[in-house]
Amino acid sequence: MTKIFLLPIVCLSFLLLQGCSMTPWVKPYERAHLADPVMNFNRDPVSSNYIHHVYDAREGARGAGVATGGGCGCN
Repeated sequence: MTKIFLLPIVCLSFLLLQGCSMTPWVKPYERAHLADPVMNFNRDPVSSNYIHHVYDAREGARGAGVATGGGCGCN
């Protein structure tokens, strides 16, 4: 009776271990396509940086984002 319960556990563990030994699907010469600017979440990075700067200046949360400049909004 214990062999019936042991067989699925052993099969499942082999399947899980096999998933850890997979090679990456992306080849080194294909990684340039993943670094394409089209893949960015921001459509306009200049505008996005400005919005982050304005948010940092209003909230006084400088350092948590990617914006640079003073806290008064003058830079």
